[in-house]
Amino acid sequence: MIVKSDVHGSTEALVNSLKQIESDKVDIRVIDHGVGHISKSDIALASAGETDVTIVGFNVRLDNGVQSQAKHHNVRIIQHNIIYELLDQVEECMAELLEPELSEKKLGAAEIRQVFSMGKNRAVAGCMVTEGTINRNRKARLLRNGEVVHESKIDTLKRFKDDAKEVRAGFECGINVDGYDDYEEGDIIECFELVEIRPTLR
Repeated sequence: MIVKSDVHGSTEALVNSLKQIESDKVDIRVIDHGVGHISKSDIALASAGETDVTIVGFNVRLDNGVQSQAKHHNVRIIQHNIIYELLDQVEECMAELLEPELSEKKLGAAEIRQVFSMGKNRAVAGCMVTEGTINRNRKARLLRNGEVVHESKIDTLKRFKDDAKEVRAGFECGINVDGYDDYEEGDIIECFELVEIRPTLR
């Protein structure tokens, strides 16, 4: 990053504070620092290399034309006149460089009580929803004796003969898991979603 500030003391303090941000995953490297407004030459320096450079400004303004030049060269500028707010924004910017982590969230489960043949090797599982909700088009897995037999999504969900978007615990429903028809009584169908978790720097 390039650091600009209103006075020398602030510049040195900001550079030192930036270097003290602890992270096992992202390193900070200050390639230039100085006093004064953020200028077109700062943008030119930031966009000259192959790596992305962020300009950090404390208590300074942008010279005329800098905003449009930064946008054109895809250079990020972080500004603030409160130093700890500025450091928080830098940490957020660093965290955005990391790939989000995926976490599985269980939405519900249903037990197969009866299997109905629909002809042409097609079958629908007659189920009782035992926990949470079963949602159509959500990811699903079929478990037999605790082992995963198939994983895809809830293709069909019915309450009696009507299509349903979701069925809650305590209600019966008909379920078809996409790409699977070999259901057995006692099988468990779990419905889940993958949630993106914003990664942390440490």
